[in-house]
Amino acid sequence: MNANLEQMTVKPKQGDETFHSDGKQLGFTLQDFWRWGVSDLVSNATRGRLAEFIVAKALGVQTEAVRDEWGAFDLMTSTGLKIEVKSAAYIQSWAQRDYSTILFSTPKTRVWNPETNETSNEPRRQADVYVFALLAHKDKATLDPLDVHQWRFFILPTRVLDQRTRSQHSITLKSLEPLSSGAISFGELKEAVQKVMLMAEGGAHPGPPPEFSLAQPL
Repeated sequence: MNANLEQMTVKPKQGDETFHSDGKQLGFTLQDFWRWGVSDLVSNATRGRLAEFIVAKALGVQTEAVRDEWGAFDLMTSTGLKIEVKSAAYIQSWAQRDYSTILFSTPKTRVWNPETNETSNEPRRQADVYVFALLAHKDKATLDPLDVHQWRFFILPTRVLDQRTRSQHSITLKSLEPLSSGAISFGELKEAVQKVMLMAEGGAHPGPPPEFSLAQPL
């Protein structure tokens, strides 16, 4: 392999880096681009990345490195637990006649290796657990994706998705609720993930017994 074409090592930017023309400063910065490009936190693409960041913070996952756009899964905890984050919202940036139907995408995937530029042959779900992040706030005037109180989270071990007899490509909120441990708040997420995984490893149904009910009203 040509040494100049190996995988790049990307370092986090600060935001004050300037655009230039062969060294001549042009008067605008990377932060200007961020402000222009990703200020709409409600848009599907940006909301998905934001959900990953919020879940990472809730679980204590390090975010100092650059997000891996093409990773086989979204996050890994300090104990090696692999997390996939899926997001949805009732409210969108555009004009709506009604709230959006909540549907989370859960397809099996093939792993792409950025070091070799090769893809695995067999599709499968790569994470140990799925965290479904719902921006549950329903008032457009006060919607604020930075307010973690407006989010609710649902947790499923991957094996539960693999064992479903219905769609293997997506799951509705109506189907997700009885399979999960209920709607979890940001502050409860870390403990809930740990408990759900312990129950799954023991072969128990991921739905909690009464003393483990962490559900919060939306």
